[in-house]
Amino acid sequence: MSQDKTVLIANGQGFWGDSLLGPLRLVEEGPLDYLTLDYLAEVTMSIMQKQKLRNPSAGYATDFVEMLRQILPTCQKKGIKVIANAGGVNPKGCLEAIQAVVKELGMTGIKIGIVEGDDILDQLPELMASGEKFKNLDNGEAVDTILDKMSSANVYIGAKPIVDALAQGADIVVTGRSTDPSLVVAPLIYEFGWSMDDFDKLAAGTVMGHILECGAQCTGGNYNDWRNVPNFARIGYPVVEAKADGTFVVTKHEGTGGLVNIDTVTSQLMYELGDPVNYLGPDCTSDFTTIKLEQDGENRVRVSGVKGSAPTPTYKVSMSYEDGYKIVGQLTYTGPDAIEKANLGAEILFERVGMYGKPIPEEDRFIELFGTNVCYKGIVKQDQPPSEVMLRVGAKSHDKNLLNILARELAPLITSGPVGVTGFAAGRPRPTEIVGYWPALIDKTKVSTRVLVEEV
Repeated sequence: MSQDKTVLIANGQGFWGDSLLGPLRLVEEGPLDYLTLDYLAEVTMSIMQKQKLRNPSAGYATDFVEMLRQILPTCQKKGIKVIANAGGVNPKGCLEAIQAVVKELGMTGIKIGIVEGDDILDQLPELMASGEKFKNLDNGEAVDTILDKMSSANVYIGAKPIVDALAQGADIVVTGRSTDPSLVVAPLIYEFGWSMDDFDKLAAGTVMGHILECGAQCTGGNYNDWRNVPNFARIGYPVVEAKADGTFVVTKHEGTGGLVNIDTVTSQLMYELGDPVNYLGPDCTSDFTTIKLEQDGENRVRVSGVKGSAPTPTYKVSMSYEDGYKIVGQLTYTGPDAIEKANLGAEILFERVGMYGKPIPEEDRFIELFGTNVCYKGIVKQDQPPSEVMLRVGAKSHDKNLLNILARELAPLITSGPVGVTGFAAGRPRPTEIVGYWPALIDKTKVSTRVLVEEV
């Protein structure tokens, strides 16, 4: 294989709900070999699991399927392959929906691959009987305490099964809960023939995936020097020019807005980073302290020097469980002494709830006064008292009826509390479910992935 070969990889979604303009513009405004899309977060899996319980054909990112409807003709014309973790808890349902769209478009010769095996919710009793403890990584608690409330359990799988799907000719690959960087590592392994033991190159691919995974955050989005970012409205989503030796250039399509420099790339590299020497993933362990960044022209940053080592013998498992309910409402207090009046309003509210026979404990109450530097509490002081503040008040409880009482007593503060209240146009708030997060580990030998590729 020629060392001069360049593979162009872009990421058009940083989360479920990111702008559809990202993928649409990426495939239209410049050359591309692979388009990756990251849809999943920890809470997303629980939401999708509940969707699937209500409707067995649901449980995947429907936005992805509708987006494909718009970009597939261009992708087929340009030879762009699509890789996404949009399958959620139902990759097979996503496959069927994509097949329907391809047929509706009158297209043929499209191979769609899915990766299954990350969803272990139904296997938990069997896995625990085999010795898996699933202790909480944050506090060491035993999973038995919430096992009956568990709503989802998904393993963060790696790049290998995605590579297998590509090797079978897949034009579109859909996974469940794969890690974000693995969506990018997979096409590099496939295109360059990297070994799964070449940890320096796998680490380079992981760093590449980490830079790309949040979309426009590495091209000027969410960036401190925001005044110097041109044309935010047409911000270019990131494109990487990858080489077989593990070096790559981060850039964006010509003529797009945004900014790519060492600072924008560094900002994303530091995002959600734990131990920089041991960035753990299913494919390898990456040392972020070895990364070398060089400006390689306008809106071009060259990345090299990345070192890696073997991965751990375990996968991370993202588990979620039902943890009661929460409720949040808001009122705006105006005029002189707005802060004092808002604090009194909250005090009155919780005292009245207690008058129904069951008070809400202090530790389960939520009170914030926006306009008092609440986002910087304890850091930035308020110089002068504001003439208006927004009171956000709420609580959490396993008793849904108790929270409904709080909701009913919020509006009466307007006529039976301190003067100067407004802002209740949104109506009475409603309790919503709290999704608890339970991170754990599982022996890699206990997880089996499955690849299915079908042609339309």
